[in-house]
Amino acid sequence: MSIERARAYLDKFGMADKIKEPEMSSATVELAAQALGCEPARIAKTLSFMTNEGPILIVTAGDMKIDNKKYKSQFGVKAKMLSFDMVEELIGHGVGGVCPFGINDNVKTYLDSSMKRFNTVFPAAGSSNSAIEMTMEELEKYSQNFCEWIDVCKS
Repeated sequence: MSIERARAYLDKFGMADKIKEPEMSSATVELAAQALGCEPARIAKTLSFMTNEGPILIVTAGDMKIDNKKYKSQFGVKAKMLSFDMVEELIGHGVGGVCPFGINDNVKTYLDSSMKRFNTVFPAAGSSNSAIEMTMEELEKYSQNFCEWIDVCKS
């Protein structure tokens, strides 16, 4: 189960006990915000894409959308999200629980600057009813295969 992968990864840093597992689903930004009692923008949604170098994750604020022009400028290719069927195989987590913790080794993680307006955000933790509250510093430190902060969302 993918939450166990995320938990095992975060446990290496003493962070696994911070995972929240609300009874209701947190598979979408709106559901996660309701389950966690926060504004939707503070949900750190993790999107999976395919680039010429392989699969990547981009973690953005919950109220943001990818700007195709900025994405192409950053990665040199048109934004192509992974299909539903390919996400778990290529990333290591299924849709609804995708997060930058406990992912496959070849997956690079990028954090979008849209989250920097918050003190803390809530990324998923491997399942459709899990999340973990983190500061930007923690998110950067604990995101597996972290590459860099980028700006690829629409203003």
